[in-house]
Amino acid sequence: MTDIILIIISAVFVNNFVLARFLGICPYLGVSKRVETALGMGTAVVFVMTLASIVSWTVHYYLLVPLGLEYLQIIAFILIIAALVQLVEMFVQKTSQALYKALGIYLPLITTNCAVLGVSILNIQRKFSLIETLFNGLAASTGFALAIVIFAGLRERIDLMDLPKPLRGISIGLITAGVLSLAFMGFSGLVKE
Repeated sequence: MTDIILIIISAVFVNNFVLARFLGICPYLGVSKRVETALGMGTAVVFVMTLASIVSWTVHYYLLVPLGLEYLQIIAFILIIAALVQLVEMFVQKTSQALYKALGIYLPLITTNCAVLGVSILNIQRKFSLIETLFNGLAASTGFALAIVIFAGLRERIDLMDLPKPLRGISIGLITAGVLSLAFMGFSGLVKE
């Protein structure tokens, strides 16, 4: 149980894929203009990353390893992620047209989100059990969602400010992302790897 708690704290705060590992930056910067959109993207990433972790682990240990095809790991994982993203995209399109339009190109880009692939590969590299893989995938995606929602909230507040012209737009966004990343570095002593 302690291992699971350490995995969760590590994945959400200490080794946050966006703010500490700098993976998944494209949707982080692109979909974080409004909290509602960020919540939608965060939810989609939680679903895809968690399921991709479980399915990738299962495919790796029950298909690739027994057949001696470990060298196909990345290709297999990308195919799994792409299939899951298609499911999410179809679901969002059917249930929420507004969210589907707001996410735009960023929803299919979850397929190429290196954070999703990174979690799947990390689970194998660390030799996590299926339960540890489940919690690592869930926690890493929750950390991604937390980072994007916090960033979106900050960007909404910053948009209301009267900033000097050179700081408007992406400039202040990148500065804010850097400060938020520094803030998350304060968690670095919580878990030793």
